[in-house]
Amino acid sequence: MALKVAFQMDPIERIDIWGDSTFALLLEAQRRGHDVFYYTPDDLSLKEGTLLARGHSLTVEDKPGDHYRLAHLRTVDLAEFDVVQLRQDPPFDMAYITTTHLLERLQPRTLVVNDPAAVRNSPEKMFVLDFMDLMPPTLITRSLDEIRAFREEHKDIVVKPLYGNGGAAIFRITEGDTNLNSLIELLGVTFREPLMVQRYLAEVRAGDKRIILVDGEFAGAINRVPAADETRSNLHVGGTAEATTLTAREKEICARIGPELKKRELIFTGIDVIGDYLTEINVTSPTGIRQVTEFGGKDIAAMIWDVLEKKVAARR
Repeated sequence: MALKVAFQMDPIERIDIWGDSTFALLLEAQRRGHDVFYYTPDDLSLKEGTLLARGHSLTVEDKPGDHYRLAHLRTVDLAEFDVVQLRQDPPFDMAYITTTHLLERLQPRTLVVNDPAAVRNSPEKMFVLDFMDLMPPTLITRSLDEIRAFREEHKDIVVKPLYGNGGAAIFRITEGDTNLNSLIELLGVTFREPLMVQRYLAEVRAGDKRIILVDGEFAGAINRVPAADETRSNLHVGGTAEATTLTAREKEICARIGPELKKRELIFTGIDVIGDYLTEINVTSPTGIRQVTEFGGKDIAAMIWDVLEKKVAARR
């Protein structure tokens, strides 16, 4: 069935189509004959109770450097759409949170993916704390004394901003590193929120696995191996993607968190696992589905649209 679909996303001219999951979703929506409308968060307005977006009809092509066409600039009532895809990247700041409040007004008539209230209440590095027994030793604090004590206990630690993304401002601090005090001072000035501190997992040298779940069920995975001179495994900072399968422990992690994802209407999620430990649950704009397909895995974009079409049909 043909649907009216809106994508709230970052400027399409800036995306890297090779690694962008939103682009994969756009390609699949177009292949299925859905009517695609595109706008950016800055073009969202609430006028006398009506949620409006100013944007364009969009067509896409899997061709680097020439991947999109815009047409028919107009302002639309988003309540007239079957599906709105909430796909802009973090930072997960008040601007982002405000869009979730606005999009929540469309429900239940319009299906917003992922559910905006659930996204708002499930920040990547906070939602995961509901599964502390699956995580490495973790500390959330702004206290330098607490961080010092944590390093004294675990010797080798990783410090990262609580609402950061894409590997930005992540630091490994080993025992005896004299930069600890000044680094924590710098992060404390840069970020108002507490920091996340975790025991460094040496297993990351073998890879940081991105596992995709669709409607709470395992859909595919890739392993991201950091460069020799990097702590971070993110692909855009030099990590290398490779094919992978799930271990028994990773299957256990998926089975534990899957029902909660489904309960929260978090249809498209990506979890990060290093060794035996769950480190993040990504709900804002997960990546990795194009790489899964590249390595012979399932067409996750098609799986997602299968779920969305069924949900829209049930609402009708």
